[in-house]
Amino acid sequence: MNKGDLIEEVAERLGESKASAGRAVEAVIKSIIEGVDEHEKVAISGFGTFKKRFRKARTGMNPATKQPIDIKASTTVGFTPSAALKNGESGEH
Repeated sequence: MNKGDLIEEVAERLGESKASAGRAVEAVIKSIIEGVDEHEKVAISGFGTFKKRFRKARTGMNPATKQPIDIKASTTVGFTPSAALKNGESGEH
């Protein structure tokens, strides 16, 4: 499922237009991004947790030349699914 499919599904479930559902999906995504950025974690009960993760600087290897390269420290976002999501328990069928 891609973003367009998700928007169509939301529109159908809510009985709304695709435009309205698209705005809703965009608002949720933006809220998650801002929440992770500001609070380092966004937990959605029954779904999972988005959490900011920090990677230390390290030495890697260029796969083409096999030469060592320095990899800078970076920030990423991880997702940990809830037990219900892991077990396929959506609450709806």
